[in-house]
Amino acid sequence: MNIKNNVLKVLSGEESDITPVLSVTQIAIVEAMEKTDVYWPEAHINADMMAILGSSLHELAGLECARIPFCLTVEAEAMGCTVDLGNIERTPQITETPFKTASDIEVPTDFLNKGRIPVVLEAIKRLKEDYGDTLPIIVGITGPFTLTGHLLGVENMLRDMKMRPGDIENAIDNSLDACMDYAEAISQAEPDIICIAEPTAAPELIDPLQFKTIVKPRLEDLANVIRTKKILHICGSSQPIIHDMASIGYDAISVEENVDIAKAKQDLQKGGKVLRVGGKVMSMGGETSSKIVGNISSTQTLFRGSTEDVKEEVKKALSAGVDILAPSCGLAPRSPIANIKAMVEARNEFYDKIQ
Repeated sequence: MNIKNNVLKVLSGEESDITPVLSVTQIAIVEAMEKTDVYWPEAHINADMMAILGSSLHELAGLECARIPFCLTVEAEAMGCTVDLGNIERTPQITETPFKTASDIEVPTDFLNKGRIPVVLEAIKRLKEDYGDTLPIIVGITGPFTLTGHLLGVENMLRDMKMRPGDIENAIDNSLDACMDYAEAISQAEPDIICIAEPTAAPELIDPLQFKTIVKPRLEDLANVIRTKKILHICGSSQPIIHDMASIGYDAISVEENVDIAKAKQDLQKGGKVLRVGGKVMSMGGETSSKIVGNISSTQTLFRGSTEDVKEEVKKALSAGVDILAPSCGLAPRSPIANIKAMVEARNEFYDKIQ
């Protein structure tokens, strides 16, 4: 089986050999750093190290992808924010922003040459040299709504959505310009998948109607400039916005463990009886508009659970019809490699049992 082709088949709605098991979110863990002798924070700013760490769980645990970078601060830093790169078990964090108000936000003319953007683009090239024919290369970027929250502070942005909605929408549009420029540059480097992370759009933070009217149109614009397969990840209890997420134009949506996969599959149908035909979920309204990626708990099962806990949750997700098996969100740095291996083993055991 060609791992890359298998993943791309699923995202294209074609028959696949087996459900892929990968991660569209943060992939680096401390145990892998120790085995590869490549560590944070150096791997955030060195293309060779980023590529090695981004492919480490494929080499060490059989995960079916390489995925870079390891945080959601790359764009904010290039926009002018000060970033603390963290340490071996803490991802980079924004410590200072130059933007005092929404109207201050603008994209620097040399945005694509600033901060770590050139490092990410170079790391894609290194990964393509090593794995281009065999392994899907996934690159994560920040969605425009979340980026705006990084630039202004999430609390400030949410407050101004009520007090100064016009200013905030203009700010989101300016953030969208940056996201589109970055996505186009990444597309030109030709990874296989771009994953847009929009965690600030979770229903716990904004109303589903706000997602539909404010966030969704900008994510549609962003989808239109991406020339690779594309996945949308939103954290939290995203069940109320599942249908909107799936109708934006992404090949798949990534969800957390508090989303019921079977119910989500039904929610994606345009009506009528749900059928499983040749491994695909169908309805009278046709095939689902997006595949579902997820949703093995990152914070509980993969981080704190036993390998048996992992296998039990994997088999539950596969039985519910998940299209691509993956952690529900970014891996905690202290997650054990044994639990990542258990994801792959459980997927294999599931298919051995039904054959």
